[in-house]
Amino acid sequence: MNKEGDLSNRTEYDQVIQDIADYVIHYDISSEEALSTARYCLMDTLGCGLLALRFPECTKHLGPLVPGTVVPNGARVPGTQFTLDPVKAAWDIGCIIRWLDFNDTWLAAEWGHPSDNLGAILAVADYLSQTRVAKNESPLTMGDVLVAMVKAHEIQGVIALENSFNRVGLCHVLLVRVASVAVVTHMLGGSREQIMAAVSQAWVDGSALRTYRHAPNAGSRKSWAAGDATSRAVRLADITMRGEMGIPSVLTTKQWGFYDVAFSHTNSDLSVKPESQRKFSFSQDYGTYVMENILFKLSFPAEFHAQTACEAAVKLHPEIKGRIDEIERIEITTHESAIRIISKHGELANPADRDHCLQYMTAVPLLLGKLEAEHYEDSFHASHPEIDVLRQKMKVVENKGYSSDYLDPEKRSIANAIQIFFADGTSTQKIEVEYPVGHRRRRDEGILLLQEKFERNVATRFPPQRCRDIIDMCAKQKAFESIPVNQFMDMLVI
Repeated sequence: MNKEGDLSNRTEYDQVIQDIADYVIHYDISSEEALSTARYCLMDTLGCGLLALRFPECTKHLGPLVPGTVVPNGARVPGTQFTLDPVKAAWDIGCIIRWLDFNDTWLAAEWGHPSDNLGAILAVADYLSQTRVAKNESPLTMGDVLVAMVKAHEIQGVIALENSFNRVGLCHVLLVRVASVAVVTHMLGGSREQIMAAVSQAWVDGSALRTYRHAPNAGSRKSWAAGDATSRAVRLADITMRGEMGIPSVLTTKQWGFYDVAFSHTNSDLSVKPESQRKFSFSQDYGTYVMENILFKLSFPAEFHAQTACEAAVKLHPEIKGRIDEIERIEITTHESAIRIISKHGELANPADRDHCLQYMTAVPLLLGKLEAEHYEDSFHASHPEIDVLRQKMKVVENKGYSSDYLDPEKRSIANAIQIFFADGTSTQKIEVEYPVGHRRRRDEGILLLQEKFERNVATRFPPQRCRDIIDMCAKQKAFESIPVNQFMDMLVI
């Protein structure tokens, strides 16, 4: 520190922030694959939100802070009767999207769920569209929403490729806040200066602890944290559009900036990083890579590092379903990130704890041949004591090759393998699954499952004719892109 005081000259915005703003403003999303995948992503994400409305622990969070409030030209929350200001609507949409841990995933040095950003995007798009229609102006289209989704996915995902926030104890939802604030400030008509100002504000908010995702504190906050992040992004965008100044060197300022405060140590041993390592690293520019390579959860509402373990367990179920009592040992071979994040022993306190436990997510499909959201609830767990018996017989080991392939940009596998050993000395084959069905390498197979999942989820909330209308509306790319946002949202309210 300068003993004579801090130098007060304001600087230009950090280059990381400038790059985000320039991408949002200038990059032309022309990739048909990215836009098509974004449409499927929107369908899947909304379907997850509609399914979550079956759970009272989720719905208790929804609606206006003052009961009965209806906001003129407000944003609608799909599957409900609520019309809210866009800040609270983003919270509600983000909450239902994430509640069941069933929406898309991005895995790299940092992981996360880029479709969380849809909470902010859809709330702002609906609000803007209804406001414009009231003024006899043209609304936004669903094509505009898809473009915003591609860009939000890209910002969150490219930052995550080389930069591990979990290793410094921070939660990935800070990237949701950064990505969302960038795209919604642009949607609101923000200039380059205003987008940079809004993004800088999001980084100031960035130090979000991830302790609520891990033992002994794992709990339901992880189910609404993304809604909170998207809501905060909309609020920061609004503050900025009202003329609030930004914080140009929020990342790089010595002692007080994000790098020195939040990115300066390793969480494992609390050692301080050399100054040269206290900054973000980028392996590629922003484009459409993330949306094109996004991972969908199509069969299991489970933390993504366990998806292939669940697939392997389902394959083993017919072979072991009559021999559960004969099992002596279950060996799960996995990758380092899965061990660090979701391998757990001991008591699991709540549904949020269970859906982030590799052993629990493997035991249920071994027993039942399937894994559904209800299988994490307290009542189900209490009525199936054999789940914990199987967990106690599990041994989790790392395969270094799996860990390497997980980080390889040409592979991005999420491999798991399971082998079961019986008391009589026999064993099953070792069932290995490298790529889950939601992976880009299995996209054709996955899209069929995604469409089926979407149809099932829509049917949980709407009558048959409305379901058919919604499904037909989403079926064709070009027609979908031309739909006014307010008309699309009209179809999704109760």
